Amino acid sequence: MSDATVFRTGPLRFATAERFAPPRPVPGGGAAVPDGAICPQPPSRLDAVMGPPHDRRPQGEDCLHLTVTSPAAPVSETWNVGAAGNAREAGRPVLLWFHGGGFSSGAGILDWYDGGSLAAEQDVVVVSAGYRLGALGYLVLDGVSEGNLGLRDQLAALRWTRDNIARYGGDPGNITLVGQSAGAVSILLLMRMPEARGLFRRAVLQSAPLSLATRPRAEARETGRVFAAHLGGDPRTAPPADLLAVQARTAAEQQRRTGSFLVPPFGPVEGTDLLPGAGTPLTFDDGAPDVLYGWNADDMSAFPEGPRDTGGTAERTRRTYEAPLSALRAELERAGARVHGYRLDWRPPGSPYGATHCVEIPLLLGAADAWRDAPMLGRLDWAEVDAVGRGVREAWASFARTGDPGPLPAPLTALAR
Repeated sequence: MSDATVFRTGPLRFATAERFAPPRPVPGGGAAVPDGAICPQPPSRLDAVMGPPHDRRPQGEDCLHLTVTSPAAPVSETWNVGAAGNAREAGRPVLLWFHGGGFSSGAGILDWYDGGSLAAEQDVVVVSAGYRLGALGYLVLDGVSEGNLGLRDQLAALRWTRDNIARYGGDPGNITLVGQSAGAVSILLLMRMPEARGLFRRAVLQSAPLSLATRPRAEARETGRVFAAHLGGDPRTAPPADLLAVQARTAAEQQRRTGSFLVPPFGPVEGTDLLPGAGTPLTFDDGAPDVLYGWNADDMSAFPEGPRDTGGTAERTRRTYEAPLSALRAELERAGARVHGYRLDWRPPGSPYGATHCVEIPLLLGAADAWRDAPMLGRLDWAEVDAVGRGVREAWASFARTGDPGPLPAPLTALAR
């Protein structure tokens, strides 16, 4: 792919936020931040699988940044008629990416999530956005934070995309949310949020671990009290390094208490003014989105067994991904959504992890420099990875255009209803 075929713009600041406060939109569509920071965070627990990111970014709380990647060629159509009957300039389908990382690590502006190949090959616009993580994004503590600030950041990124993407050649009426792991869980929660209704048309859920989706407010408040007791000071003024140290201690205690190495200490909280309770039926009064969902055949090979999460990779993957996601499909279809399912069976030669968690990301996003020496890619050179990725990118782009990914190419397997 030639550098001249796409423009990658950003990082752009899409919102600002004081610590533990909701995000505020940036007037004028956002300003460029050449040395864009990422949310303060520990090293990823998946560094052994993915390798650490090669583009080292500064960490800071001014981190609500995104990138936009769009084809350099002009949009082929000039005008069409919008749903309201008014003429509007046509644009390309838009894919808005939310990264994974267990609500604890990652950033949308990392080179892993560069949409250059996807935009150039498939004539789409790719937006990749960050959000607040860990205690900064999800602490629940009376008088300090209501929680779910990371979700509010994602909602702000979605609104920014709707309001500004036309200037980058995108169609604000055809936005597909795409997310992996915690990013996929976030999209499911956006589907449940009244404030997000009507802001997107389609959703792609890649390896969403639904056990991470939400926690009861009472549980989150207790975790917040434990966190504050260990901190011994005011979370509103403590240095970020102190917050991260106490976050790690809180996570270790949670692992000992629950026996799970998968569930992070901080994440979305149910039963708030933003997010209905987990038992609330999924409904789409204004029209159900199209949904593409799936998992990787060996997703759980990336995570160590815990005392309460035993069994081989296949059984743990079935329990954590296949069974809950199959139940979600039935719920979505009852609510009127058109749903397509996939399983990725790609096992790169030389990788000890097989079709592991995150292995589909380089098939969709990023380029050779971003993914060099990734252990999960084994002995494959980038040309081989890219060749497999072309089919995946085509399927995801087809879904973004029409709501149907078309016949899925190997190593994707379509899931029957």
